[in-house]
Parts: sequence; structure tokens; C-alpha cells
Amino acid sequence: MKIIQILPELNEGGVERGTLESSREYIKLGNTSIVISAGGKLVNEIENDGAKHIQLDVCSKNIFTFYFRMLKLRKILKKLKPDIIHVRSRVPAWLTYIANKTLGFNFVTTIHGLNSINKYSEIMTKGDRVIAVGEVVKEHVVNGYNIDPNKVTIIQRGVDTNKFSPLSVDNKFIQEFKKEYNLDDKYIVTSVGRITWLKDYETFIKSIALAKEHIPNITAVIAGGVREDKENYFQSLKDLAIRYNVEDRVHFVGSQSEIAEIYYLSDVLVNASLKMGNVARTIIEAFAMNTPVLATTYEGLNDLVENDKNGYIIKTQDEKDLAEKIILTHNKNFTNIRENLNQEYTLNTMINNTIKIYEELN
Repeated sequence: MKIIQILPELNEGGVERGTLESSREYIKLGNTSIVISAGGKLVNEIENDGAKHIQLDVCSKNIFTFYFRMLKLRKILKKLKPDIIHVRSRVPAWLTYIANKTLGFNFVTTIHGLNSINKYSEIMTKGDRVIAVGEVVKEHVVNGYNIDPNKVTIIQRGVDTNKFSPLSVDNKFIQEFKKEYNLDDKYIVTSVGRITWLKDYETFIKSIALAKEHIPNITAVIAGGVREDKENYFQSLKDLAIRYNVEDRVHFVGSQSEIAEIYYLSDVLVNASLKMGNVARTIIEAFAMNTPVLATTYEGLNDLVENDKNGYIIKTQDEKDLAEKIILTHNKNFTNIRENLNQEYTLNTMINNTIKIYEELN
């Protein structure tokens, strides 16, 4: 099959890493893989795996350029004649839906989180088949848009457990990273994800200030890139760290390609996100590295994070609760987190289930 995946960009993030891994597996199975995006750090890796990348602005919400970008996309699709177009975000979905109207190629969408029920988000239900990343996401869109539940298939986010393995880490990178940020003999609390208010880094930083009274060697790592339009928010986070007297304990390390190593060197991963988004993938990656997780109380994540077993559920926007859970984690020895990871969260299961949908459409 000729499979085209379309997403806004190829920088950091769970959706981006999932697209990269999916593309790699499609090629291994003898398919042709093409990725369309506005570009980013992962383009070289995509192409080195044998896929083709086509750069097109499928990210901008500018309505004045929308029509011309849609025509460009239509021209690309008409030339490539794909068996499957798989879209993973709303702006690319709108562009693809309109461009494909008279072309009629098989169109699949994946809904990664709990977006508001509105006309803009409804585009993600317009695929010939719709993939939801969990039961709660499926219920959200089926009830919110009154669509046929048989059209929506649940496929959990899958993680490459060979790549995300304690046995596969780059120890040289870990040593150099710890040296660069003075992390030796520190209790390392990490949060991964681009710098945006949805990640609620404010609560994370405040919790470090509270927890340091009980964990003197605590330090925080925030691994995430900063878009140009988020520079002011980024500065506000640095100012917040200064205000709470933890500027020497909170390290903004930018976007990191060695994300498995970041999980591995961390004592605990914190995900304080204000919406579900692609949170679950980050959690699963951490579990694969035997790292416990503290995550906000989203229905659906409650089944993933189990108190006292692989981490703790935390309250949204509550730095006191997060600090208490960090202290609890510090005082507990978690074991067998990776061994207890459900097979439905592996890359192999995700790819097999996705290919099955593609084959049913062809």
C-alpha cells in the first residue's frame, strides 16, 4: 500500500514520534510511506528510514492562505494516488477533507484527545474510518457528534519497547547530560512536552518549591521546545522559578531527541496537563523505562496510572497535592513497572490494528 500520513509538523511530541515509528514499521511491512508536514527536526530521521517527506504548510490556521494550500495539497494527492491518507490533527484534516472531496481516496483520522465539541473539531469525525486512542475518547466523539460507533475503532497508542528499553540506553549521553545540568546525586523530577500553558508547568514549578523542604536534593528537568509564539509564556515560567527561589533547581533543557534516556535518568515523570491530548503516550514511554509517573485525573488515564503500583494520580492545578505525591514517590521503591505494561500499548499491536483498518478500506 501507499500510505500518506499528514500532521502539522515533525518536531518533538507524542504524535510526531508516533508518526515516525509508524512510518518505519509500514516500510518494514513492504508499504510505501510518505509524510506531509511543515517540516521539523524529525524529517531527516523519517527520510533515513526510507520514507518520503513532502514539506507543505499544513499547520497554519491562516484562513487567507487556506485555499491556496488546499490546492497545493490536492495537486500532491492527485499525483501520488495513495491507498490511504491518514490525518492526525485538525488543520491538516480540514485541508485534506476539502482537497480529497473530488479525489475520493481512503481517508482515516486519529483523534488523540478530548477537544471541545464544536464544528472546528468535528472534522476529525469525517474520515472513512476514525481511530480513537482510548475508550474515553471514543465515547467523547460518539456522544458529542452523534456518529455511528461502528465507524470508530479504539487503537491504543503504541510504544516501541525495543527503543524504549533500559537495556538500550546511551550511557554516554546520560553521563554527559547529568554533567551538563549538574544532576549527579540529585532526585530528578521530569516533565516532557513542548512549552505551552496546557502542560501547566506553573503547578510543576510551584510543587518543586514545596517538595524541596522534604527532598533537599530535588531538581526538575523540563524537556520541551519553545515555539516563537510561546516565548513570552516561556519567560513567565523562568520568572516564576526565580520568584519561588528554585531557578537553580529547574532546568529547561529544550527539545531532546534522546527521550528514552531522559526517562531513564529520571526518578519520576510528572504530567500535569490540563487536557488529555497525547499524554498517554508519554506515560507509556516512561513505564517502558521503569519510571513511575504522576499524572492528572483524566478519565482513561486512571486505568493507566495505578496508585502505589506505577505512580500516582494527581489533582489538576494543585501544587500541594503534586508535591505530596512527589514526596510519596521519593519514599517508595517501585518495581516491575515495565514488566506489568499491557501488550495493547506496544508498537507492534498498534501497527497491526492500524494496518487492519487500512486493508478493510482497500
